[in-house]
Amino acid sequence: MTQKIYHKTISSDPEILPEVEEFIINIAEENKIDEKHFTNLALSVAEAVSNSVLHGNKLDKNKSVSIDVIIDHDLKKMVIKLKDQGDGFNIKKVPDPTAPENILKDSGRGIHIMRSFLTKLEYNFTDSGTETILTYKF
Repeated sequence: MTQKIYHKTISSDPEILPEVEEFIINIAEENKIDEKHFTNLALSVAEAVSNSVLHGNKLDKNKSVSIDVIIDHDLKKMVIKLKDQGDGFNIKKVPDPTAPENILKDSGRGIHIMRSFLTKLEYNFTDSGTETILTYKF
């Protein structure tokens, strides 16, 4: 099995989001993933990191977000694991952004958008933070 693993840790500063997108795109380029996947990857990762920084770590720059990227060439997939230091959330209480009462709201679509771009989106809630796992087949 051909696997490559990459790691990056960032502070909870929204100004770092472009750096994280660049990190992911550089990994995709290095692993010869077709450019047609770059937008979906970048948007999904930007949303997940933004959620970790804003909702997970509450913009506390003393807290960090750990990013692990696993490329599996045999299975043609990229797995991105983000771990914040927040208290987590109840996924069942996240409002449906397609419900009529939520259509005009200017927030709350991130998880829905990620699910539409990714092969799989998972969350692990632990005492030390929330782990967001994005799986993308290329």
